[in-house]
Amino acid sequence: MNLRFRNAVLLLGLPLLAACAATAPAAPTTRAATPVDTTRKTVAMVPAEDLTKYRPTFPAPTTPATPTPAVAPKTAAAEAKAAKATAPVPTNHVNVPMEQRLRDQAFTNQNVKYTNGYRIKAYSGFERDQAMSVRRQIIGRYPDETDYITFKQPVYRLYIGDYITKLDAARALVRVRQFAPKAELEPMQVLLNKVP
Repeated sequence: MNLRFRNAVLLLGLPLLAACAATAPAAPTTRAATPVDTTRKTVAMVPAEDLTKYRPTFPAPTTPATPTPAVAPKTAAAEAKAAKATAPVPTNHVNVPMEQRLRDQAFTNQNVKYTNGYRIKAYSGFERDQAMSVRRQIIGRYPDETDYITFKQPVYRLYIGDYITKLDAARALVRVRQFAPKAELEPMQVLLNKVP
């Protein structure tokens, strides 16, 4: 029985082996004696259009042939004088209408009082006495700082300084934090200092 079973398996396995052999990739064949050419083939190129007629031509500078005297080398003063003589003349001068426009713009800028900047909000709360206490501490330590107290019922807010750049405001914030630990920067319109 065991022998019959083995023969049946072999007999059924032969067609499967034949099917696998038929679908297997072909064995590698020997390469041709000549290698495959991988270089780019030259293609007959159409001659390019002649563009020389569009290119600008510049005449070669003519330098007069002057005999060089066999004298001692030039002094520094003589070389400086020669350099000044050959220096190009400036051609882009500010003309009269441009000067007038610049003066007008400078006059307009003198009338500008506010710009976008930053202030430090040192206190925000319901107690006026607390706001005044923080104000006295900061102004007592830094008398050059300007302070603004606003009241929108029921909240008091204490703002310190007029800073145009965020860097200046951040530096001042570090100084103010010792008196008001919850101080923060707020972007707003600030007064420009017009100190002549």
